[in-house]
Amino acid sequence: MAGAGAPSVMARLYGEARPFETCATGKKPARMGIQRSSPLGLMHTATGHALAHMPAHRKAAARVALFNLPESSATLISECFRQYAIETVLISADNAERLRREKFEACVLPLGASAGSVIQLARASASNSRIVIYGLGGSAQDSLQYSKLCINAVFQEPLDRSAALKLVRATRILVLHEFRRYVRIPVMTEVSVVTADGARLTATSQEISSGGMSLKAHHSPEPGAMVEVSFALLTLPRVWVRGSVTWKKSNKNFGIRFDASDQRRQRLKEWIVAYLET
Repeated sequence: MAGAGAPSVMARLYGEARPFETCATGKKPARMGIQRSSPLGLMHTATGHALAHMPAHRKAAARVALFNLPESSATLISECFRQYAIETVLISADNAERLRREKFEACVLPLGASAGSVIQLARASASNSRIVIYGLGGSAQDSLQYSKLCINAVFQEPLDRSAALKLVRATRILVLHEFRRYVRIPVMTEVSVVTADGARLTATSQEISSGGMSLKAHHSPEPGAMVEVSFALLTLPRVWVRGSVTWKKSNKNFGIRFDASDQRRQRLKEWIVAYLET
């Protein structure tokens, strides 16, 4: 029977924080102890932080292609995805055909002159037609050039660890296919907004669901305003839906709830269902 001062079995199993201890055997002392990882899964080292090793039994649930990314960006983004057991695969510009031959749940690529052709290459594959696309760098206007190709989200440069992790956390449900009943799909596309008095403005969508959407614009309508929005998505021709502004934030984001009686909303609902089932 263990002595009164010995740690319990539960404490040993669940990692009660204790100093490093030395347990002697008949031949040679053995040093044992417990070290905890940080909340982000990063282990402290003498020089900074290193990514903690994933347990051998934790199998990657999805694969994300990191296409032609700078080394520092690829390292940081890989760490963020690994927090959710999502594997990242580095792909150079010379090996772009892998996006057509192999199955990937998502792809991160720089927003530049060649981004459109790379996205088209990936979507030409039957297994990657609904691949989640992340842009790296560029402005919202840059991403709108490819709105018809359905860019889902953008990592802003210079990369910030906390902001990148927040973006991965917000979009992981798409990558992992862990959908809620009323899932909000992060997707960036150009949206035309017409107010009741005939004023027009152009916004960028942030998230879309069958019940509404969040947008960002230089000038946004006030909460309570009645609007009609129109936009097109990957396989959805331009659709028009009535709604009302329900909230507005200082960062120029605002939200619209679709009018439940507008039958045109059904086309969007069907698109979302098809998107999630593919």
